[in-house]
Amino acid sequence: MTAPALILLAHGSTEPHQNAALHQLRVQMQQARPELNVNLAFIDRCPPSGPAVVQALASRGVREMVFVPLDLTHAVEADEQAHELLQRVRIAHPEIAFTMSRPLGPATDLLNVLDVRLREALRQSHATEVDALVLSTSTSGDTRGNALVARRARQWASHHRLPVLVAVTDGAGPGVVQAMASLRAQGRRHIAVGSFFIAGDEGFSTQREAAIAAGAEAVSAPMGGHEFILDLVMARYAYAAMELLDAATTAQEPQEPAEIPLDAISL
Repeated sequence: MTAPALILLAHGSTEPHQNAALHQLRVQMQQARPELNVNLAFIDRCPPSGPAVVQALASRGVREMVFVPLDLTHAVEADEQAHELLQRVRIAHPEIAFTMSRPLGPATDLLNVLDVRLREALRQSHATEVDALVLSTSTSGDTRGNALVARRARQWASHHRLPVLVAVTDGAGPGVVQAMASLRAQGRRHIAVGSFFIAGDEGFSTQREAAIAAGAEAVSAPMGGHEFILDLVMARYAYAAMELLDAATTAQEPQEPAEIPLDAISL
Protein backbone atom coordinates (compact mmCIF):
# COMPACT_ATOMS: atom_id res chain seq x y z
CA MET A 1 0.00 0.00 0.00
CA THR A 2 1.32 3.47 -0.94
CA ALA A 3 1.71 5.82 2.00
CA PRO A 4 -0.40 9.00 1.97
CA ALA A 5 1.28 12.11 0.58
CA LEU A 6 2.71 14.41 3.24
CA ILE A 7 1.90 18.10 2.76
CA LEU A 8 3.78 20.53 5.00
CA LEU A 9 1.39 23.43 5.54
CA ALA A 10 2.70 26.91 6.33
CA HIS A 11 1.69 30.56 6.12
CA GLY A 12 4.95 31.66 4.57
CA SER A 13 6.07 35.14 3.63
CA THR A 14 5.62 37.53 0.74
CA GLU A 15 9.42 37.70 0.60
CA PRO A 16 10.62 34.61 -1.32
CA HIS A 17 13.99 34.48 0.44
CA GLN A 18 12.25 34.11 3.80
CA ASN A 19 10.53 30.95 2.57
CA ALA A 20 13.84 29.31 1.72
CA ALA A 21 14.02 27.58 5.11
CA LEU A 22 10.62 25.99 4.52
CA HIS A 23 11.62 24.74 1.07
CA GLN A 24 14.82 23.38 2.59
CA LEU A 25 12.79 21.67 5.31
CA ARG A 26 10.79 19.91 2.60
CA VAL A 27 13.99 18.80 0.86
CA GLN A 28 15.45 17.51 4.12
CA MET A 29 12.22 15.68 4.90
CA GLN A 30 12.21 14.06 1.46
CA GLN A 31 15.84 13.01 1.81
CA ALA A 32 15.18 11.55 5.26
CA ARG A 33 12.05 9.70 4.05
CA PRO A 34 12.58 8.90 0.35
CA GLU A 35 9.65 6.46 0.41
CA LEU A 36 7.22 9.33 1.10
CA ASN A 37 5.79 11.91 -1.27
CA VAL A 38 6.72 15.13 0.59
CA ASN A 39 5.27 18.48 -0.48
CA LEU A 40 5.11 22.06 0.78
CA ALA A 41 1.99 24.22 0.50
CA PHE A 42 1.24 27.73 1.72
CA ILE A 43 -2.05 28.83 3.20
CA ASP A 44 -1.78 32.38 1.92
CA ARG A 45 0.51 35.08 0.58
CA CYS A 46 2.75 32.97 -1.66
CA PRO A 47 2.81 29.95 -3.99
CA PRO A 48 2.43 27.05 -4.12
CA SER A 49 -1.02 27.23 -2.57
CA GLY A 50 -2.69 24.31 -0.85
CA PRO A 51 -5.29 23.80 -3.62
CA ALA A 52 -2.57 23.92 -6.30
CA VAL A 53 -0.49 21.25 -4.54
CA VAL A 54 -3.56 19.05 -4.03
CA GLN A 55 -4.54 19.41 -7.70
CA ALA A 56 -1.02 18.45 -8.82
CA LEU A 57 -1.01 15.38 -6.58
CA ALA A 58 -4.52 14.38 -7.65
CA SER A 59 -3.50 14.58 -11.32
CA ARG A 60 -0.79 12.02 -10.54
CA GLY A 61 -3.28 9.64 -8.99
CA VAL A 62 -2.62 10.33 -5.31
CA ARG A 63 -5.77 9.53 -3.33
CA GLU A 64 -4.68 10.03 0.29
CA MET A 65 -3.08 13.18 1.70
CA VAL A 66 -2.03 14.31 5.18
CA PHE A 67 -1.56 18.01 5.99
CA VAL A 68 0.93 18.76 8.77
CA PRO A 69 0.64 22.40 9.98
CA LEU A 70 4.06 23.92 10.69
CA ASP A 71 2.63 25.91 13.59
CA LEU A 72 4.51 26.18 16.88
CA THR A 73 1.92 28.03 18.97
CA HIS A 74 -1.20 25.93 18.37
CA ALA A 75 -1.08 22.64 20.26
CA VAL A 76 -4.41 20.96 19.51
CA GLU A 77 -6.11 22.45 16.47
CA ALA A 78 -4.65 24.22 13.47
CA ASP A 79 -5.73 27.81 12.97
CA GLU A 80 -8.96 28.78 11.21
CA GLN A 81 -7.31 29.45 7.84
CA ALA A 82 -5.83 25.96 7.77
CA HIS A 83 -9.23 24.41 8.46
CA GLU A 84 -10.86 26.56 5.79
CA LEU A 85 -8.27 25.31 3.29
CA LEU A 86 -9.00 21.71 4.30
CA GLN A 87 -12.72 22.24 3.73
CA ARG A 88 -12.08 23.78 0.29
CA VAL A 89 -9.98 20.90 -0.97
CA ARG A 90 -12.44 18.33 0.42
CA ILE A 91 -15.26 19.96 -1.53
CA ALA A 92 -13.14 20.24 -4.68
CA HIS A 93 -11.86 16.65 -4.46
CA PRO A 94 -14.48 14.39 -2.87
CA GLU A 95 -12.68 11.32 -4.25
CA ILE A 96 -9.59 12.00 -2.11
CA ALA A 97 -9.17 11.13 1.56
CA PHE A 98 -7.72 14.08 3.48
CA THR A 99 -6.76 14.52 7.09
CA MET A 100 -4.91 17.16 9.06
CA SER A 101 -2.52 16.32 11.87
CA ARG A 102 -2.11 18.25 15.07
CA PRO A 103 0.14 21.28 14.62
CA LEU A 104 3.76 20.82 15.64
CA GLY A 105 3.00 22.87 18.75
CA PRO A 106 5.39 24.15 21.43
CA ALA A 107 7.13 20.83 22.13
CA THR A 108 9.61 20.82 25.01
CA ASP A 109 12.62 19.76 22.92
CA LEU A 110 12.23 22.85 20.75
CA LEU A 111 13.94 24.71 23.60
CA ASN A 112 17.10 22.74 22.78
CA VAL A 113 16.87 23.88 19.15
CA LEU A 114 16.25 27.44 20.34
CA ASP A 115 19.41 27.29 22.46
CA VAL A 116 21.48 26.12 19.50
CA ARG A 117 20.30 29.04 17.36
CA LEU A 118 20.71 31.57 20.16
CA ARG A 119 24.27 30.45 20.92
CA GLU A 120 25.09 30.91 17.23
CA ALA A 121 23.66 34.45 17.32
CA LEU A 122 25.54 35.33 20.51
CA ARG A 123 28.82 34.16 18.99
CA GLN A 124 28.20 36.21 15.85
CA SER A 125 27.42 39.34 17.86
CA HIS A 126 30.40 38.74 20.22
CA ALA A 127 28.10 39.12 23.22
CA THR A 128 29.87 38.43 26.52
CA GLU A 129 26.97 38.70 28.96
CA VAL A 130 23.25 37.89 29.04
CA ASP A 131 21.08 38.58 32.08
CA ALA A 132 17.58 38.15 30.59
CA LEU A 133 15.81 36.46 27.69
CA VAL A 134 12.80 37.11 25.48
CA LEU A 135 10.95 34.24 23.82
CA SER A 136 9.70 35.74 20.55
CA THR A 137 6.73 33.90 19.01
CA SER A 138 4.78 34.36 15.80
CA THR A 139 1.21 34.66 17.07
CA SER A 140 -0.88 33.69 20.04
CA GLY A 141 -2.18 30.14 19.66
CA ASP A 142 -5.07 28.09 20.95
CA THR A 143 -5.74 27.90 24.69
CA ARG A 144 -3.58 24.82 25.18
CA GLY A 145 -0.84 26.24 22.97
CA ASN A 146 -0.71 29.51 24.90
CA ALA A 147 -0.46 27.63 28.18
CA LEU A 148 2.36 25.49 26.82
CA VAL A 149 4.28 28.49 25.45
CA ALA A 150 4.07 30.06 28.91
CA ARG A 151 5.31 26.79 30.41
CA ARG A 152 8.19 26.62 27.93
CA ALA A 153 9.17 30.16 28.93
CA ARG A 154 9.26 29.07 32.59
CA GLN A 155 11.30 25.99 31.69
CA TRP A 156 13.74 28.10 29.68
CA ALA A 157 14.04 30.52 32.58
CA SER A 158 14.68 27.69 35.04
CA HIS A 159 17.27 26.07 32.79
CA HIS A 160 19.29 29.25 32.33
CA ARG A 161 18.42 30.79 35.71
CA LEU A 162 17.40 33.97 33.96
CA PRO A 163 14.10 35.85 33.71
CA VAL A 164 12.20 35.13 30.48
CA LEU A 165 9.26 37.04 28.99
CA VAL A 166 7.17 36.01 25.97
CA ALA A 167 6.66 38.43 23.05
CA VAL A 168 4.19 37.98 20.18
CA THR A 169 3.89 39.63 16.79
CA ASP A 170 0.11 39.81 16.42
CA GLY A 171 -0.67 42.33 19.15
CA ALA A 172 -2.38 39.74 21.37
CA GLY A 173 0.30 40.33 24.00
CA PRO A 174 3.44 42.40 24.54
CA GLY A 175 5.76 42.78 21.56
CA VAL A 176 9.50 42.37 21.85
CA VAL A 177 10.11 46.06 22.70
CA GLN A 178 7.57 45.97 25.53
CA ALA A 179 9.03 42.71 26.85
CA MET A 180 12.53 44.19 26.82
CA ALA A 181 11.29 47.34 28.55
CA SER A 182 9.72 45.23 31.31
CA LEU A 183 12.99 43.35 31.82
CA ARG A 184 14.94 46.61 31.94
CA ALA A 185 12.53 47.86 34.60
CA GLN A 186 13.73 44.88 36.63
CA GLY A 187 17.32 46.08 36.23
CA ARG A 188 18.29 43.76 33.35
CA ARG A 189 20.59 45.29 30.77
CA HIS A 190 21.93 42.47 28.59
CA ILE A 191 18.89 40.93 26.90
CA ALA A 192 18.94 38.27 24.16
CA VAL A 193 15.97 37.24 22.05
CA GLY A 194 15.23 33.64 21.10
CA SER A 195 13.09 33.32 17.95
CA PHE A 196 10.42 30.63 18.33
CA PHE A 197 9.89 30.42 14.56
CA ILE A 198 10.61 27.66 12.06
CA ALA A 199 11.20 30.17 9.25
CA GLY A 200 11.32 33.90 8.88
CA ASP A 201 8.26 35.91 7.91
CA GLU A 202 7.13 39.51 8.22
CA GLY A 203 6.42 39.04 11.91
CA PHE A 204 9.88 37.63 12.57
CA SER A 205 11.54 40.44 10.61
CA THR A 206 9.55 43.08 12.51
CA GLN A 207 10.43 41.57 15.90
CA ARG A 208 14.10 41.15 14.97
CA GLU A 209 14.50 44.73 13.73
CA ALA A 210 12.67 46.14 16.76
CA ALA A 211 14.79 44.08 19.16
CA ILE A 212 18.04 45.18 17.55
CA ALA A 213 16.91 48.82 17.59
CA ALA A 214 16.03 48.42 21.28
CA GLY A 215 19.55 47.19 22.04
CA ALA A 216 19.20 43.40 22.19
CA GLU A 217 22.54 41.61 22.60
CA ALA A 218 21.51 39.10 19.93
CA VAL A 219 18.44 37.78 18.12
CA SER A 220 18.52 34.14 17.07
CA ALA A 221 17.68 33.01 13.56
CA PRO A 222 14.58 30.86 13.00
CA MET A 223 15.00 27.21 13.93
CA GLY A 224 14.79 25.90 10.36
CA GLY A 225 15.16 22.23 9.46
CA HIS A 226 16.73 20.96 12.66
CA GLU A 227 16.69 17.18 13.09
CA PHE A 228 14.22 17.37 15.97
CA ILE A 229 11.76 19.32 13.85
CA LEU A 230 11.99 16.65 11.14
CA ASP A 231 11.26 13.99 13.77
CA LEU A 232 8.32 15.99 15.11
CA VAL A 233 6.85 16.38 11.61
CA MET A 234 7.15 12.65 11.05
CA ALA A 235 5.46 11.84 14.36
CA ARG A 236 2.50 14.11 13.56
CA TYR A 237 2.22 12.66 10.04
CA ALA A 238 2.39 9.03 11.16
CA TYR A 239 -0.35 9.47 13.76
CA ALA A 240 -2.67 11.25 11.31
CA ALA A 241 -1.96 8.70 8.55
CA MET A 242 -3.13 5.94 10.89
CA GLU A 243 -6.51 7.68 11.06
CA LEU A 244 -6.81 7.37 7.28
CA LEU A 245 -5.87 3.70 7.50
CA ASP A 246 -8.42 3.07 10.25
CA ALA A 247 -11.13 4.84 8.23
CA ALA A 248 -10.33 2.80 5.12
CA THR A 249 -10.35 -0.46 7.08
CA THR A 250 -13.71 0.34 8.64
CA ALA A 251 -15.18 1.19 5.25
CA GLN A 252 -14.00 -2.15 3.82
CA GLU A 253 -15.23 -4.35 6.68
CA PRO A 254 -18.19 -6.51 5.67
CA GLN A 255 -21.40 -5.45 7.31
CA GLU A 256 -23.42 -7.92 9.35
CA PRO A 257 -26.63 -8.84 7.52
CA ALA A 258 -29.72 -7.25 8.99
CA GLU A 259 -31.60 -9.61 11.25
CA ILE A 260 -35.00 -10.62 9.85
CA PRO A 261 -37.84 -11.11 12.37
CA LEU A 262 -39.01 -14.74 12.51
CA ASP A 263 -42.63 -13.76 11.99
CA ALA A 264 -41.70 -12.19 8.67
CA ILE A 265 -40.49 -15.50 7.21
CA SER A 266 -43.03 -17.50 5.28
CA LEU A 267 -42.53 -21.28 5.34
